[in-house]
Amino acid sequence: MKKNNGVSQTHNSQLATRNSSVDISTDCAGIKSPNPFWLASAPPTNSGEQVMRAFDHGWGGAVWKTLGEDPPIVNVTSRYGAIEIGGLKMAGFNNIELITDRPLRDNLKEIYEVKKRYPKNAVVVSLMVPCERKSWHDIVKQVEDAGCDGLELNFGCPHGMSERGMGSAVGQVPDYIEMVVGYVKEVARTPVLVKLTPNIADIRYPARAAKKGRGDGVSLINTINSIMGIDLESLKPKFSLDGKIAHGGYCGPAVKPIALNMLSQIAADPETKGFPISGIGGISNWADAVEFMLLGASSVQVCTAVMHYGFRIVEEMIDGLTLWMRRKGFSKLNDFIGFSASSIVDWKKLNLHAKTVAKIDPGKCIQCDLCYVACNDTAHQCIALDGGRVPHVIEEDCVGCNLCSIVCPVEGCITMQEIRTDAEPLTWEEYVAKGMKGYREVYKRFHDG
Repeated sequence: MKKNNGVSQTHNSQLATRNSSVDISTDCAGIKSPNPFWLASAPPTNSGEQVMRAFDHGWGGAVWKTLGEDPPIVNVTSRYGAIEIGGLKMAGFNNIELITDRPLRDNLKEIYEVKKRYPKNAVVVSLMVPCERKSWHDIVKQVEDAGCDGLELNFGCPHGMSERGMGSAVGQVPDYIEMVVGYVKEVARTPVLVKLTPNIADIRYPARAAKKGRGDGVSLINTINSIMGIDLESLKPKFSLDGKIAHGGYCGPAVKPIALNMLSQIAADPETKGFPISGIGGISNWADAVEFMLLGASSVQVCTAVMHYGFRIVEEMIDGLTLWMRRKGFSKLNDFIGFSASSIVDWKKLNLHAKTVAKIDPGKCIQCDLCYVACNDTAHQCIALDGGRVPHVIEEDCVGCNLCSIVCPVEGCITMQEIRTDAEPLTWEEYVAKGMKGYREVYKRFHDG
């Protein structure tokens, strides 16, 4: 296995010089890496040659494509599908690829070689075997003997392997999670991350089970069950194989809000608060990564963006994170990891007396009427048109729903502004406790016929 020396020494020394004023190294559940950017377990980490090229570009860590027992599985062709939204290719990405189809021995040899050549980068190995103590003990011992820095238990894969009693079939049953994590911790010498499936009603229960089984942290989210569509001419599924398709795992920029929500639930749950998290799901640039870290992730994993643009994107991610930290006055990642987590609350704790209204800048308005149509047809009838067809907000009726600012095609034309009220803060929880008394109207809920 040959090493690509095209960028390693010069590029890495340039990164070190540019980023010397801040420390972006991280420790996620005991797994240390020079920066928080890891490749997720997926096709980009299928071989040692790929992982070494990624490290040369600056990736701090890599989670090896999931290993299983020999004989290796057999994959199908036509494995990927995608949707394009507003010109953005791969806004949503689907795959039906399974775990590695390469022999275990080959993977173990390459893990050893990568770790020997890159001792400072994190090499985490994703694992998936049947729910039997011996199977888990055997594979854990083999990969740790190869020199990995940590393990990731794949309880998230939603297709193919779940039909065999593995992947999300385990991740959807907290008792199974606790049991298997327990098997692994009986022999593991390195930190254990538990990768969770989003295909579940409440992500907190599997996270609690991972902690109860003595896991060292969790990684989330894995991919979401999905079908990418039907071709209206052939009447066959899109991206089909011999006219058929199986549901696959959905990822990419479109899943980021779902991932942020699930991560925040674990970060806020009293039973898992402070439990280390490696964040995954729709991360495409440094700003996305910072959002995950602000909600509690100490490392982030990237896949779809790398499959779209290549390993080089980490260079911008490192520079972007560094410049942002300098601007905000942060010297290390722990200065802001989890900073915003407390701002995510249950709906019942939101202030009913807070008031936000839309403001339209007539100088920027292009009179497209999108805000007027959206508000009057589908929202709260708070925008009117004057004689020159310039929209204006009826502030006493405005509920601050944000729809007009969302549909407006002109940046900065419609802004949402907080309006001070004389009313004391009041949550729904407090309102109910007071016998549904004490609320002062901040927008018109009722209008005369």
